[in-house]
Amino acid sequence: MNKNRAIVYILMSAFCFALMNAFVRLSGDIPSIQKSFFRNLVAFFFAVILLWRAREPVHLQKRNVPFFLIRSLMGTLGILCNFYAVDHLLLSDASMLNKLSPFFSILFSFFCLREKVKPFQVAGIVAAFCGALLIVKPGFSIAAFPALIGMLGGLTAGAAYTAVRYLGQHGERGPVIVLVFSGFSCLVTLPVLLFDYTPMTAMQLLILLLAGLAAAGGQFSITAAYSNAPAREISVYDYTQVVFSAALGFVLFGQVPDGWSVIGYVIICGASVAMFFYNRRQDLRKIRGK
Repeated sequence: MNKNRAIVYILMSAFCFALMNAFVRLSGDIPSIQKSFFRNLVAFFFAVILLWRAREPVHLQKRNVPFFLIRSLMGTLGILCNFYAVDHLLLSDASMLNKLSPFFSILFSFFCLREKVKPFQVAGIVAAFCGALLIVKPGFSIAAFPALIGMLGGLTAGAAYTAVRYLGQHGERGPVIVLVFSGFSCLVTLPVLLFDYTPMTAMQLLILLLAGLAAAGGQFSITAAYSNAPAREISVYDYTQVVFSAALGFVLFGQVPDGWSVIGYVIICGASVAMFFYNRRQDLRKIRGK
């Protein structure tokens, strides 16, 4: 029952994040930094409310401060790159490039946390990168720039999630991590907002606040999902965000991905599914070995 509940939660999370991207696109011609500020402002207040209800003090362990900084800086860059990609690419393309983050997390975990990377995982990373090339369609044309930015967003998000993994392993609570990241992101983008603010209509402001609410819904849902089941059993369902994004992109913007992008989706999702079953088999072997 817990696993079934976790699957429902992660599907809800995927839909919320797809909805967030759709709201970001609907908000119109506003700088990505401005969109990021309002998205993180909502998340910041949600984290404050959670910590206030828990009646627990906010305390950072001194040894973890560098990883809080890495998480916050890389997470901010990841959001900015993702929002830029959402504004300039198909929603499904932007979502899939952002979903490269788990593969980048494996690389960062190897180099930064000294976690072992097995040959099968290396093959998965190579396959995912090849799939990304089909979406990016690199060339010397300026048209490839937004896709490269989207790919950079996946890379920085992977670095951020690696830092989150470290912080979680060293006793830091989820709401505190969200609070520090959201507050850092708001502080970093605030000066740009003050000196180069783009006027918004009431509707644009409402849409950005809805994007923040959708992001908060995604965060809470994915936290609930991983509280009910381990990542190795449910993470593959997170790729439904690409399906939701494709559907929203078609309904709201008339977007239809080209054949090369679809092949790229299949390769990246296939690599993720293969990794999912590989991890399950490794877990079963460990259990039988005991």
